[in-house]
Amino acid sequence: MPRRSTIPAASPSCRWGSAIPGTGSSGDLPPRRESAPAWRAPPLKLLPAIELTLVIGQYALDWHPRTTRKASLTQTVQDWQQHWPSVLPLPHPSLRNNIWLKKNPWFAAEIVPMPRGRIAALLKG
Repeated sequence: MPRRSTIPAASPSCRWGSAIPGTGSSGDLPPRRESAPAWRAPPLKLLPAIELTLVIGQYALDWHPRTTRKASLTQTVQDWQQHWPSVLPLPHPSLRNNIWLKKNPWFAAEIVPMPRGRIAALLKG
């Protein structure tokens, strides 16, 4: 039986919008310009005590004010300690990223375990 994960009500997700704009030659197209102000800003204003934000993917990194981007997504993710423990920059989880994951084995070994422990500690209070 596959392992199932549950997300507690205390951990909201603020996604970009309700529609995916489509795909381009190298992946998903960027979110529409009005998406972040409409779908992210209002919930974030209601959550003033966010203790951990998973910033997932290049478009989220481009938008997120508390994330200092490096020259590439890989460099930004490698520099995760600069943002920890309140922000963790991550690559977008997609089938296209299998090549990235094979080229960057440090990600699974070093970074994947980090949010597990932090989230467990935050949920315990």
